[in-house]
Amino acid sequence: MKANLLIALALATTLITARAETWTSSDGRTANMTLVEVTEEDGEKVGKFKLRNGKTTTIKASGLSEADAKRLAEWVDPNAPEPAGPESVFDDVLEGNLLRLDGKSLKKCEDATQPQKYYVFYYTASWCPPCQAFTPSLVDWYNDNKNDNFELVLITSDRDEDSMEGYAKDKKMPWPQLKLKDASKFKSKFNHGVSGIPSLIVCDLEGKNLGNFRGNLPGLTDLVKD
Repeated sequence: MKANLLIALALATTLITARAETWTSSDGRTANMTLVEVTEEDGEKVGKFKLRNGKTTTIKASGLSEADAKRLAEWVDPNAPEPAGPESVFDDVLEGNLLRLDGKSLKKCEDATQPQKYYVFYYTASWCPPCQAFTPSLVDWYNDNKNDNFELVLITSDRDEDSMEGYAKDKKMPWPQLKLKDASKFKSKFNHGVSGIPSLIVCDLEGKNLGNFRGNLPGLTDLVKD
């Protein structure tokens, strides 16, 4: 037991040291410290540092060398959560109701991110022959062009979850899709004028319908790359 404790303490000390960096004061003195937090006081950045002995100290930017004051100002907390994308009119319906193919089954989509500019809604179903023909090219398009500006969400017209899941698995769909039970609610709340499938409706975050791009993937590419 004592040996295990000593090993754990040694590992912890190694981790703290690995994260520590050399900081230089305005008068040229140096110290090996780990920056853990940056706040602001009277318009000046203030760093909270962890010393190698475990104690903490605070140093204002004016107490650091010019180069380290700049480091302090540019510091980003590595433990800070990723910033969320801008809000959209679709958030209430989509949030917590998305699935994504994980292996051979659809599972709750834990990594969905809000797009910066557009949603691309793919209205489709497994029983639709034109959808079966179009989907592989859309999979290739998505894999080649995915960026932070947009997210594609599948809105199903399938009648059961097994068909929806089998379709996703067969076509190796990389995008999130709305749960079957929420598809009707989405269609009634957002009337996108879909008269047939497949349809590829692009909307901005305020809900403005920018058109059906099913037959214009090059145009969609230009739009989402802006």
